[in-house]
Amino acid sequence: MAGLFVAIGDSFTEGVGDPNLHYPNGVRGWADRMARQLGRADPHWRYANLAIRSKFLGQVVADQIEPALALSPTHISFYAGGNDLLTFRTDLPSLLRRYDEALQRLVASGAHVLAFTAFDTRASPLLEPLRRRVLAFNNGVREIAAARGAHLLDHTLMREYEDPALWSRDRIHMSRYGHKRMAAHVLTALEIPHTLQLRDLVPHEPRGLRHAARAEAKFVRTEMLPLVKRRLTGVYEGDTLRPKWPEPIHPADGMKRLARDRADEAPPFAGFMPPGQPLPR
Repeated sequence: MAGLFVAIGDSFTEGVGDPNLHYPNGVRGWADRMARQLGRADPHWRYANLAIRSKFLGQVVADQIEPALALSPTHISFYAGGNDLLTFRTDLPSLLRRYDEALQRLVASGAHVLAFTAFDTRASPLLEPLRRRVLAFNNGVREIAAARGAHLLDHTLMREYEDPALWSRDRIHMSRYGHKRMAAHVLTALEIPHTLQLRDLVPHEPRGLRHAARAEAKFVRTEMLPLVKRRLTGVYEGDTLRPKWPEPIHPADGMKRLARDRADEAPPFAGFMPPGQPLPR
């Protein structure tokens, strides 16, 4: 039975790591890919996506939950807290308490709620402090989802994501292939058939120590240092972006065409990315 799927959260749900200049904000992502499949399964499905990169849990709660619930969705996906974990000092008990309150509000709406754990990344020794916080956060999310009756997609159990091909160069966001696989996982959770063709994963062959050292140095220079700078300055990519799909659309109408129409109609707005503009970092 068709319904209205509303996605809320941060870069995970906006689609960062899956660049596509034909979609709003220059990214596609698992939620848009999933929505296209919903439209193919039943043209009556509607879809909205309020997620914006860089947003902390408190911002997602304050800016997205009420607009999402006002749409009377039948299905809601909720992923937030990852950016809080990236801060240098994270009050994990407070974060989980606020996460619990948010999830409780969503479940109380009567919608089918999908929650996610964060992936347990081992991509770099430099991310080990983050990994420890992720493990603790995930344990809390599992307990909260079970207590509140949300459907949990446990990303950590999807061990195919240990393959570097499923991650973008920042090692935090999924790549195009990672988003496509996540879309398939969500559709399977909803028991909706799909036509996504998933790429076979080729076994990863580790490079030599010299190559690994160069790659790690480049990672620090191009990814870690800019991340630290953003955290110190408090200026984030999502500060001037609009939600991709703030009003429900019918994906069956063609999401590229809908994005083109939206870009033509949108008034000037700092940070809004019509098709053809480079992806911000």
